[in-house]
Amino acid sequence: MKNSFITVFAILGLTSAFPVDQTHQLDARQLVISDELKLGKCAGSVFIFARGSTEADNMGAICGPQTCGDLKDNLDGDAICQGIGTVDGYAGDLASNFLSKNTNDLAIAGAVKMINQAATQCPEANILLGGYSQGTAVIDNAVQALSASVKSKVKGVVLFGFTRNAQDRGRIPGYDTSRTKVFCALGDLVCDNTLVITAAHLTYGADASAAARFLAGTTK
Repeated sequence: MKNSFITVFAILGLTSAFPVDQTHQLDARQLVISDELKLGKCAGSVFIFARGSTEADNMGAICGPQTCGDLKDNLDGDAICQGIGTVDGYAGDLASNFLSKNTNDLAIAGAVKMINQAATQCPEANILLGGYSQGTAVIDNAVQALSASVKSKVKGVVLFGFTRNAQDRGRIPGYDTSRTKVFCALGDLVCDNTLVITAAHLTYGADASAAARFLAGTTK
């Protein structure tokens, strides 16, 4: 475990060497922070995203902004995006990956609160969720903690580099597998119950379009 922890620190330094999907660089710069739900907005769909460990602000840069942008395109603009950030209880620190839930209870509570806000503030909206790396554990655990009424409003979930993929057998316990899409790149050891970060773990921007199409499809 200690060696894995050191590897995580060392390899995360490579993130700057792997650029965000070139077709969405402008979106990524604009949407590293997305607070549309907090600003009081609503739309037909609300996309809530939990970034990966050490990623900036509340959307990160690897795949969150790209998925948001592509989702809006797929839904003809009838969607808003909201990231879960440090101010919401999810700091995205490295150490929390080593806890039993692969994140901490404060982060999970922050996600649950955000999802509940969406359900209350935008009662007619489809709630769509996404997470990357540690953010997948945040979303996984948060969905399990939702009340039945709120969970029924969650129409689709995408998980990139699912840190609990092996433990939870490629699904969110207690949630409809047909509404869950897991993206695990070839060679991403995080999906195999390790916390060793390889180059494959940094490639999920390439899956943003497929994730957005999947989420849009769940709203039909």
